[in-house]
Amino acid sequence: MTVPAIQAPAAPTKTEILLQRLWALHPKIIDLSLERIERLLAALGHPEEKLPPVVHVAGTNGKGSVVAFLRALAEQSGRRAHVYTSPHLVRINERFRIAGRLATDDELFDLLTECEAANGGRPITFFEMTTAVALLAFSRVPAELAILETGLGGRLDATNVVRPAVAAITPVSLDHIQFLGSNLPEIAAEKAGILKPGVPAVIGPQPEEAARVIAARADAIGAPLLRWGAEWDASVASSGMVYRDSAGEMALPAPGLAGAHQVANAGTAIACARRLFGDGLGRPAIAGGLARVEWPGRLQRLGYGPLIDMLGARGKTGDIELWLDGGHNPGAAEVLAETARQWADRPLHLVFGMLATKDGLGFLRPLAPLVASAQTVTIPGEPATLTADEAAQIARQAGIAARSATTVGAAVAELARASARGPARILICGSLYLAGHVLAENG
Repeated sequence: MTVPAIQAPAAPTKTEILLQRLWALHPKIIDLSLERIERLLAALGHPEEKLPPVVHVAGTNGKGSVVAFLRALAEQSGRRAHVYTSPHLVRINERFRIAGRLATDDELFDLLTECEAANGGRPITFFEMTTAVALLAFSRVPAELAILETGLGGRLDATNVVRPAVAAITPVSLDHIQFLGSNLPEIAAEKAGILKPGVPAVIGPQPEEAARVIAARADAIGAPLLRWGAEWDASVASSGMVYRDSAGEMALPAPGLAGAHQVANAGTAIACARRLFGDGLGRPAIAGGLARVEWPGRLQRLGYGPLIDMLGARGKTGDIELWLDGGHNPGAAEVLAETARQWADRPLHLVFGMLATKDGLGFLRPLAPLVASAQTVTIPGEPATLTADEAAQIARQAGIAARSATTVGAAVAELARASARGPARILICGSLYLAGHVLAENG
């Protein structure tokens, strides 16, 4: 079996060259504060005050999926949506969707140049600069909606300079503890920092500890809550899913993203959209939006490309299924495990890679009883990655039979060889950076 060769990286664009220069403007990659972004936005004429109605999305898991569903609902109903997300998987342009289309290299270069000039060489983080770029771009192009995803936390996240029309908090779990707090209540308090007085907030499924913190913050500032399981609900049904709120019950098709957890994410987006658009968002638009949603790297089945080609007929017929997910914390692993329990028809094997700053053991423990074996990899180009040997050691600590591999392609090839006697399912997981690398290399 031939392992696909890694393609030579493309020459950097002028935007990427400029971004590399911007990295040098602050000594820390992450430094949570609103002071620098507020100063820069003031120098730019306060673009954050010139936006269409904003939905501001925070949480630990599911933020990107909720954003993707919300964009699909808006566009299916004929509305233009600006979208700002992070991180990108392959190209920086993915972070900026301007009225329905990705920003071009020329647009980003011009916006970054303008923001750099306004900043005047003063300290600014990479995320603060890209946030300013997004807000500036969105302030200049008409749209009916702007969707902003927090980068980290909420209270001191650079996106928390807006007054949204609706806020949303997806499930909160332990992640980024070096920045947000060492326990669930502390992290939930940071996420709840996006709540604003009088602004309705849609709250997805939460652990009890997190729910209490969010409710207390909302009560303290007067933010009305629309909570999963109370003011709204979404559940799996024979039609696909059912959404319920004060207006009644709506039978809908299954969400277009794989995994039972996407029902709650779709419901969160529907609750936001119905609060924003009211009767202007009917069932046909909701059903159509659920079907058209796209969000790469989130429990995504790969159906073409070099990794599938190397599997030959077994890959093309589905005898070996190849899946990709960028989840990277214990909460995301619990969600993956729910799906894996429904995959009992064939053995599940992992290709696992993770950053050293993440809880690898906590991620693998929920999956361990459901996994036959793992191949581990070093994430290319990431200085903070676990080495393949380190990742293999963590997998073995979790109770998974694991061996290290030199590349993702080599890992997939080995798992395919080991599954020569029957069907198999391979899941590449552990990091959004690994997912981005796979999508870039797999075309």
